[in-house]
Amino acid sequence: MTKSISRRNLLRGLGASIALPFMESLVPKQLLANTPTRLGSKRPQRFAAVYMPNGVHPDRWTPTQFGSNFELSPLLQPLKHVKDKLLVVGGLVNKNSVRTVEGHFTKTANILTSMPVARTVDSNVDSGGISVDQLMANHIGKTSLFPSLQYGLDRMSSGVCKSTGITRLYGSAISWQSGTKPCSREIDPRMAFDRMFRSYVPGKIQPAADPYRQSVLDVVKNDVQRLNKQMGIEDKNKMGEYLDAVRSIEKRLDNLDSLKDFEAQITPDMRDELKCMDIRIDEWAEYAEGVDVTEKARLMIDIMVLAFWSDASRVATFMLGNSASNRNFSFLDGVHDTHHAVSHHKSDPRLMEQYARIGFWHMEQYAYFLERLNAIKEGDQTLLDNSMILFCSGLRDGMRHSPYDLPILIGGSGGGRIKTGQNIRMEDKTPLANLHHTMLTAMDIEVNGFGDSNGYFSELLV
Repeated sequence: MTKSISRRNLLRGLGASIALPFMESLVPKQLLANTPTRLGSKRPQRFAAVYMPNGVHPDRWTPTQFGSNFELSPLLQPLKHVKDKLLVVGGLVNKNSVRTVEGHFTKTANILTSMPVARTVDSNVDSGGISVDQLMANHIGKTSLFPSLQYGLDRMSSGVCKSTGITRLYGSAISWQSGTKPCSREIDPRMAFDRMFRSYVPGKIQPAADPYRQSVLDVVKNDVQRLNKQMGIEDKNKMGEYLDAVRSIEKRLDNLDSLKDFEAQITPDMRDELKCMDIRIDEWAEYAEGVDVTEKARLMIDIMVLAFWSDASRVATFMLGNSASNRNFSFLDGVHDTHHAVSHHKSDPRLMEQYARIGFWHMEQYAYFLERLNAIKEGDQTLLDNSMILFCSGLRDGMRHSPYDLPILIGGSGGGRIKTGQNIRMEDKTPLANLHHTMLTAMDIEVNGFGDSNGYFSELLV
């Protein structure tokens, strides 16, 4: 364990461990002067990438004005409360995804690597290299309990896509430890919570008296009482606010309706169709029947927020759907079809309107993430101020499978290093990798280049 981790304040109990946010009153005076999170000093930088499948409605994404005096476009309206901490970047292309005629999967796998993707039909995948989040984790994640977190809404797909002849694995991963090693993702909010706060052992059967059946706050209450005696009033309030957020997530997990057992309703024809779509029967109700997944998405987001807040992790990725996702969004007003289907709109006004509404839902989740981070103070700044939250999709318009002028946003200034509050457009066909290179530079991670970058955006840096 590194010195940084050994100094981190943890609440411990049998079967549970909760990392706490920085508490100044718990740091020995001889260490306080050199503590990076002390007020006025450089604070930890965080990075997250939020991925959206199937592109966006092309006519409702880009603001019409450029610079700082711009109005949010119809699709970006959910971001109105954090507009001054938002950077809209146009004109970027993931060049190595242009070199393949495949529509989706090879435009997803390399969204954070910017390298060529090998066309394979089995598990011998190759995305070309390490993804930018994992490169960051190798540098800034060493002192965190979790170097990085990878979350999603859909399980990783396997098998070969019949229409493209390429493995579906490429559509299920944006985070890569190396070109041949995708990072596994957690898709169950309860599992994500337990992995962060409990001494979780996958597959282990817990006894009836196991502390897993209790709130983690009940398990660590003795440690809470002990630390309260050592803290000043400001830190007591800070810890109370944090633990209230932990408990709120626990309650929401308890209230999250479990999916019903629909297996008895599955006909042989439906079973064959689900197998063809690579959807498990136990996922059918959520994925194919239009179950509202908003709460599931926000639980995942709130767990990431807790990780950033407590410095349990500084790097995360969240896939709001796998590549070519055909999730049923009929839980949204005015939507009657599935995501992938409406993305192939053929300029049909009815389908394009549904496409826009689905895109709007995705922006609401991104806005929720930014607003949650912006509500948490870190000295005279907020967690959002000290983060870079990338929003991206591998396509501009799903109908055209176009990787040109990608929908790209950054929320937060990475500790004051990124100039936000503006809509900018780079020269057409500028490599997306230049933006990755820019974010690495903002984190003081020195690289000669990244992916196919030909430089970084010095004009975006402070």
